[in-house]
Amino acid sequence: MRNPPVVLGLDFGGTKVAIAVCDLAGNRLAATSIAAAALADGGRPDARVIFDRSVRAARELLAATAPGSELAAVGAATFGIPFEDRVDLAPAIEGWESLPLGRELRAAFEGAEVRMATDAKAGAAAELRWGALNGCDPAVYLNLGTGLAAAIIAGGRVVSGGNGAAGEIGYNLRAISDVGVPLGQRVPLEGMVSGLGLARQAGGASRGSSAAPALTAADIFAAGPENPELDDLLSAFAAELAFHLVNLAICVNPVRIAVGGGIVRSWDRLRPQLAQALTAGVPFPPELVVARFPYEAPLLGAVALAVEAARGRQRQQPDTTHQDTMIMDTMA
Repeated sequence: MRNPPVVLGLDFGGTKVAIAVCDLAGNRLAATSIAAAALADGGRPDARVIFDRSVRAARELLAATAPGSELAAVGAATFGIPFEDRVDLAPAIEGWESLPLGRELRAAFEGAEVRMATDAKAGAAAELRWGALNGCDPAVYLNLGTGLAAAIIAGGRVVSGGNGAAGEIGYNLRAISDVGVPLGQRVPLEGMVSGLGLARQAGGASRGSSAAPALTAADIFAAGPENPELDDLLSAFAAELAFHLVNLAICVNPVRIAVGGGIVRSWDRLRPQLAQALTAGVPFPPELVVARFPYEAPLLGAVALAVEAARGRQRQQPDTTHQDTMIMDTMA
Protein backbone atom coordinates (compact mmCIF):
# COMPACT_ATOMS: atom_id res chain seq x y z
CA MET A 1 0.00 0.00 0.00
CA ARG A 2 1.42 3.35 -1.03
CA ASN A 3 1.96 6.08 1.48
CA PRO A 4 -0.43 9.05 1.13
CA PRO A 5 0.74 11.98 -1.00
CA VAL A 6 2.23 15.13 0.52
CA VAL A 7 2.82 18.76 -0.41
CA LEU A 8 5.87 20.97 0.00
CA GLY A 9 6.02 24.64 1.01
CA LEU A 10 9.08 26.79 0.34
CA ASP A 11 9.63 30.36 1.53
CA PHE A 12 12.67 31.95 -0.10
CA GLY A 13 13.62 34.96 2.03
CA GLY A 14 16.45 37.42 1.84
CA THR A 15 18.17 35.95 4.89
CA LYS A 16 16.72 32.44 5.21
CA VAL A 17 14.82 29.70 3.44
CA ALA A 18 11.96 27.97 5.28
CA ILE A 19 10.69 24.56 4.19
CA ALA A 20 7.66 22.54 5.31
CA VAL A 21 6.32 19.11 4.34
CA CYS A 22 2.58 18.70 4.92
CA ASP A 23 -0.16 16.22 4.15
CA LEU A 24 -2.98 17.12 1.78
CA ALA A 25 -5.00 18.60 4.65
CA GLY A 26 -2.14 20.93 5.45
CA ASN A 27 -1.01 19.21 8.63
CA ARG A 28 2.67 19.91 9.12
CA LEU A 29 4.72 16.71 9.08
CA ALA A 30 8.14 18.35 9.29
CA ALA A 31 9.76 21.74 8.80
CA THR A 32 13.16 23.35 8.78
CA SER A 33 14.68 26.79 8.34
CA ILE A 34 18.13 27.49 6.96
CA ALA A 35 20.01 30.79 6.98
CA ALA A 36 20.91 31.98 3.50
CA ALA A 37 24.50 32.44 4.63
CA ALA A 38 24.65 28.75 5.56
CA LEU A 39 23.46 27.85 2.06
CA ALA A 40 26.11 29.96 0.36
CA ASP A 41 29.79 29.23 -0.18
CA GLY A 42 30.85 32.21 1.89
CA GLY A 43 30.82 35.86 0.97
CA ARG A 44 27.78 37.30 -0.81
CA PRO A 45 24.99 34.70 -1.21
CA ASP A 46 24.63 33.43 -4.77
CA ALA A 47 21.19 32.67 -6.22
CA ARG A 48 22.15 29.41 -7.95
CA VAL A 49 23.92 28.00 -4.90
CA ILE A 50 21.09 28.97 -2.55
CA PHE A 51 18.42 27.54 -4.83
CA ASP A 52 20.24 24.25 -5.43
CA ARG A 53 21.02 23.72 -1.76
CA SER A 54 17.46 24.63 -0.78
CA VAL A 55 16.15 21.99 -3.19
CA ARG A 56 18.57 19.48 -1.74
CA ALA A 57 17.40 20.30 1.79
CA ALA A 58 13.76 19.97 0.70
CA ARG A 59 14.41 16.58 -0.90
CA GLU A 60 16.18 15.38 2.22
CA LEU A 61 13.28 16.54 4.38
CA LEU A 62 10.82 14.76 2.07
CA ALA A 63 12.87 11.55 2.15
CA ALA A 64 13.13 11.59 5.93
CA THR A 65 9.51 12.57 6.55
CA ALA A 66 7.48 10.90 3.83
CA PRO A 67 9.51 8.13 2.20
CA GLY A 68 7.64 6.59 -0.70
CA SER A 69 4.98 9.31 -0.76
CA GLU A 70 4.09 11.10 -3.97
CA LEU A 71 4.82 14.82 -3.93
CA ALA A 72 1.53 16.21 -5.21
CA ALA A 73 2.35 19.91 -5.27
CA VAL A 74 4.90 22.57 -4.37
CA GLY A 75 4.03 26.06 -3.21
CA ALA A 76 6.75 28.71 -3.20
CA ALA A 77 6.83 32.21 -1.73
CA THR A 78 9.71 34.51 -2.56
CA PHE A 79 10.93 38.07 -2.23
CA GLY A 80 10.40 39.70 -5.59
CA ILE A 81 7.71 38.79 -8.12
CA PRO A 82 8.06 35.21 -9.41
CA PHE A 83 7.53 34.11 -12.99
CA GLU A 84 8.44 31.02 -14.97
CA ASP A 85 11.58 32.62 -16.43
CA ARG A 86 12.63 35.22 -13.82
CA VAL A 87 11.93 36.96 -10.53
CA ASP A 88 11.28 40.69 -10.93
CA LEU A 89 12.24 43.27 -8.29
CA ALA A 90 14.47 40.92 -6.31
CA PRO A 91 17.86 42.58 -5.71
CA ALA A 92 18.44 41.14 -2.21
CA ILE A 93 20.37 38.11 -3.53
CA GLU A 94 22.68 38.42 -6.50
CA GLY A 95 21.33 36.55 -9.52
CA TRP A 96 17.85 35.90 -8.09
CA GLU A 97 16.17 38.20 -10.63
CA SER A 98 17.53 36.15 -13.55
CA LEU A 99 16.68 32.79 -11.97
CA PRO A 100 13.88 31.07 -13.98
CA LEU A 101 12.16 30.14 -10.73
CA GLY A 102 9.05 28.46 -12.12
CA ARG A 103 10.99 26.30 -14.59
CA GLU A 104 13.61 25.44 -11.99
CA LEU A 105 11.00 24.32 -9.45
CA ARG A 106 9.20 22.17 -12.03
CA ALA A 107 12.47 20.55 -13.04
CA ALA A 108 13.54 19.99 -9.43
CA PHE A 109 10.22 18.44 -8.40
CA GLU A 110 9.18 16.77 -11.63
CA GLY A 111 5.54 15.70 -11.78
CA ALA A 112 4.38 17.97 -8.96
CA GLU A 113 2.07 20.92 -9.47
CA VAL A 114 3.89 24.22 -8.80
CA ARG A 115 2.37 27.47 -7.57
CA MET A 116 4.24 30.69 -6.69
CA ALA A 117 3.55 34.04 -5.04
CA THR A 118 5.44 36.97 -3.55
CA ASP A 119 6.18 36.57 0.15
CA ALA A 120 3.91 39.49 1.09
CA LYS A 121 0.99 38.24 -1.01
CA ALA A 122 1.39 34.69 0.29
CA GLY A 123 1.44 36.04 3.83
CA ALA A 124 -1.63 38.17 3.15
CA ALA A 125 -3.51 35.19 1.74
CA ALA A 126 -2.73 33.17 4.87
CA GLU A 127 -3.82 36.01 7.16
CA LEU A 128 -6.98 36.56 5.11
CA ARG A 129 -7.97 32.92 5.19
CA TRP A 130 -7.00 31.88 8.70
CA GLY A 131 -5.51 34.82 10.52
CA ALA A 132 -5.83 38.41 11.64
CA LEU A 133 -7.39 39.65 8.38
CA ASN A 134 -10.15 37.06 8.15
CA GLY A 135 -13.41 38.91 7.57
CA CYS A 136 -11.63 42.25 7.04
CA ASP A 137 -12.34 43.95 3.72
CA PRO A 138 -10.51 45.95 2.60
CA ALA A 139 -7.35 45.25 4.55
CA VAL A 140 -3.59 45.61 4.34
CA TYR A 141 -0.85 43.13 5.22
CA LEU A 142 2.51 44.79 5.90
CA ASN A 143 5.57 42.58 5.59
CA LEU A 144 8.33 44.22 7.61
CA GLY A 145 11.49 42.13 7.62
CA THR A 146 14.65 41.94 5.56
CA GLY A 147 12.76 43.90 2.93
CA LEU A 148 9.53 45.90 2.87
CA ALA A 149 6.28 45.22 1.03
CA ALA A 150 2.56 45.44 1.54
CA ALA A 151 -0.33 43.43 0.18
CA ILE A 152 -3.79 44.86 -0.35
CA ILE A 153 -6.93 42.82 0.19
CA ALA A 154 -10.12 43.93 -1.57
CA GLY A 155 -13.25 42.01 -2.41
CA GLY A 156 -12.01 39.04 -0.42
CA ARG A 157 -8.92 38.61 -2.60
CA VAL A 158 -5.29 39.68 -2.51
CA VAL A 159 -4.83 42.33 -5.21
CA SER A 160 -2.15 41.26 -7.68
CA GLY A 161 -1.81 44.33 -9.90
CA GLY A 162 -1.16 44.52 -13.60
CA ASN A 163 2.35 43.10 -13.28
CA GLY A 164 1.96 41.34 -9.95
CA ALA A 165 3.50 44.36 -8.21
CA ALA A 166 0.55 45.82 -6.29
CA GLY A 167 1.66 46.83 -2.80
CA GLU A 168 5.38 46.97 -3.53
CA ILE A 169 5.79 50.07 -1.37
CA GLY A 170 9.50 49.36 -0.94
CA TYR A 171 9.91 51.25 -4.23
CA ASN A 172 8.06 54.36 -3.01
CA LEU A 173 9.62 57.78 -3.54
CA ARG A 174 10.97 59.22 -0.30
CA ALA A 175 11.02 62.93 -1.13
CA ILE A 176 9.79 65.48 -3.69
CA SER A 177 13.33 65.58 -5.05
CA ASP A 178 12.91 61.92 -6.08
CA VAL A 179 10.20 62.80 -8.62
CA GLY A 180 11.41 62.01 -12.13
CA VAL A 181 14.60 60.35 -10.90
CA PRO A 182 15.18 56.80 -12.20
CA LEU A 183 15.24 54.03 -9.61
CA GLY A 184 18.95 53.40 -10.02
CA GLN A 185 19.71 57.03 -9.16
CA ARG A 186 17.68 57.32 -5.94
CA VAL A 187 17.28 55.44 -2.68
CA PRO A 188 13.86 53.76 -2.58
CA LEU A 189 11.91 53.40 0.66
CA GLU A 190 13.12 49.83 1.21
CA GLY A 191 16.68 51.10 1.17
CA MET A 192 15.96 52.85 4.45
CA VAL A 193 12.89 51.19 5.97
CA SER A 194 13.71 47.47 6.13
CA GLY A 195 15.94 45.18 8.12
CA LEU A 196 18.75 45.49 5.58
CA GLY A 197 18.25 49.23 5.23
CA LEU A 198 18.39 49.74 8.97
CA ALA A 199 21.57 47.68 9.28
CA ARG A 200 23.21 49.63 6.45
CA GLN A 201 22.39 52.93 8.12
CA ALA A 202 23.77 51.80 11.47
CA GLY A 203 27.02 50.62 9.88
CA GLY A 204 28.36 49.63 13.30
CA ALA A 205 27.78 50.37 16.94
CA SER A 206 30.68 52.85 16.91
CA ARG A 207 30.57 54.81 13.71
CA GLY A 208 33.96 56.26 14.31
CA SER A 209 35.53 52.79 14.48
CA SER A 210 36.11 50.93 11.25
CA ALA A 211 36.65 47.78 13.29
CA ALA A 212 33.15 47.84 14.77
CA PRO A 213 31.21 44.69 13.83
CA ALA A 214 28.18 45.02 11.56
CA LEU A 215 24.86 45.17 13.39
CA THR A 216 21.67 43.36 12.43
CA ALA A 217 18.26 44.98 12.76
CA ALA A 218 17.67 42.85 15.87
CA ASP A 219 20.91 44.16 17.39
CA ILE A 220 19.87 47.74 16.70
CA PHE A 221 16.43 47.36 18.26
CA ALA A 222 17.96 45.65 21.30
CA ALA A 223 20.63 48.31 21.76
CA GLY A 224 18.50 51.31 20.89
CA PRO A 225 17.22 52.25 24.38
CA GLU A 226 20.78 52.27 25.76
CA ASN A 227 22.35 53.96 22.74
CA PRO A 228 21.06 57.47 21.90
CA GLU A 229 22.44 57.34 18.36
CA LEU A 230 20.71 54.06 17.57
CA ASP A 231 17.56 55.18 19.37
CA ASP A 232 17.40 58.26 17.14
CA LEU A 233 17.91 56.02 14.11
CA LEU A 234 14.97 53.84 15.21
CA SER A 235 12.76 56.90 15.72
CA ALA A 236 13.57 58.10 12.19
CA PHE A 237 12.93 54.57 10.86
CA ALA A 238 9.49 54.44 12.50
CA ALA A 239 8.61 57.97 11.41
CA GLU A 240 9.39 57.29 7.76
CA LEU A 241 7.48 54.00 7.85
CA ALA A 242 4.54 55.80 9.50
CA PHE A 243 4.53 58.48 6.78
CA HIS A 244 4.06 55.89 4.04
CA LEU A 245 1.68 53.70 6.04
CA VAL A 246 -0.60 56.69 6.68
CA ASN A 247 -0.69 57.51 2.97
CA LEU A 248 -1.42 53.88 2.10
CA ALA A 249 -4.23 53.78 4.66
CA ILE A 250 -5.73 56.99 3.26
CA CYS A 251 -5.67 55.49 -0.24
CA VAL A 252 -7.07 52.04 0.62
CA ASN A 253 -9.27 52.88 3.67
CA PRO A 254 -8.60 49.45 5.23
CA VAL A 255 -10.55 48.04 8.14
CA ARG A 256 -7.39 46.58 9.61
CA ILE A 257 -3.64 46.54 9.00
CA ALA A 258 -1.80 43.39 10.09
CA VAL A 259 1.98 43.48 10.38
CA GLY A 260 4.26 40.47 9.99
CA GLY A 261 7.96 39.81 9.42
CA GLY A 262 11.03 39.55 11.59
CA ILE A 263 10.96 43.16 12.77
CA VAL A 264 7.65 42.45 14.52
CA ARG A 265 9.82 41.01 17.28
CA SER A 266 10.42 44.67 18.17
CA TRP A 267 6.75 45.62 17.92
CA ASP A 268 6.73 47.35 21.32
CA ARG A 269 9.24 49.87 19.94
CA LEU A 270 7.39 50.47 16.66
CA ARG A 271 3.70 50.26 17.49
CA PRO A 272 3.21 53.51 19.47
CA GLN A 273 4.66 55.69 16.72
CA LEU A 274 2.75 53.90 13.95
CA ALA A 275 -0.55 53.86 15.85
CA GLN A 276 -0.29 57.54 16.76
CA ALA A 277 0.45 58.49 13.16
CA LEU A 278 -2.54 56.51 11.85
CA THR A 279 -4.86 58.01 14.46
CA ALA A 280 -3.71 61.55 13.72
CA GLY A 281 -3.40 61.36 9.94
CA VAL A 282 -6.08 59.01 8.58
CA PRO A 283 -9.69 60.24 8.35
CA PHE A 284 -10.97 56.80 9.33
CA PRO A 285 -8.05 55.14 11.16
CA PRO A 286 -7.75 51.36 10.70
CA GLU A 287 -7.06 48.91 13.48
CA LEU A 288 -3.34 48.10 13.70
CA VAL A 289 -2.47 44.57 14.84
CA VAL A 290 0.31 42.00 14.74
CA ALA A 291 -0.38 39.24 12.21
CA ARG A 292 -1.61 35.94 13.60
CA PHE A 293 1.35 34.25 11.93
CA PRO A 294 3.93 37.05 12.22
CA TYR A 295 6.97 34.98 11.26
CA GLU A 296 5.51 32.12 9.21
CA ALA A 297 2.75 33.70 7.15
CA PRO A 298 4.66 33.47 3.82
CA LEU A 299 5.52 29.79 4.47
CA LEU A 300 1.92 29.12 5.49
CA GLY A 301 0.76 30.85 2.35
CA ALA A 302 3.12 28.70 0.27
CA VAL A 303 1.69 25.55 1.88
CA ALA A 304 -1.83 26.80 1.14
CA LEU A 305 -0.87 27.30 -2.52
CA ALA A 306 0.38 23.71 -2.65
CA VAL A 307 -2.71 22.33 -0.91
CA GLU A 308 -5.01 24.15 -3.33
CA ALA A 309 -2.98 22.90 -6.29
CA ALA A 310 -3.15 19.34 -4.99
CA ARG A 311 -6.91 19.61 -4.48
CA GLY A 312 -7.35 20.86 -8.02
CA ARG A 313 -5.17 18.07 -9.34
CA GLN A 314 -7.23 15.40 -7.62
CA ARG A 315 -10.52 17.20 -8.37
CA GLN A 316 -11.70 16.67 -4.83
CA GLN A 317 -14.29 18.70 -2.98
CA PRO A 318 -13.25 18.15 0.67
CA ASP A 319 -14.71 19.71 3.77
CA THR A 320 -12.78 22.98 3.49
CA THR A 321 -13.83 24.24 6.89
CA HIS A 322 -12.34 21.18 8.56
CA GLN A 323 -9.18 21.27 6.50
CA ASP A 324 -8.65 25.03 6.87
CA THR A 325 -8.80 24.67 10.64
CA MET A 326 -6.22 21.90 10.54
CA ILE A 327 -3.84 24.01 8.46
CA MET A 328 -4.22 27.01 10.72
CA ASP A 329 -3.72 25.02 13.91
CA THR A 330 -0.75 23.00 12.76
CA MET A 331 1.15 25.92 11.20
CA ALA A 332 0.65 28.38 14.05
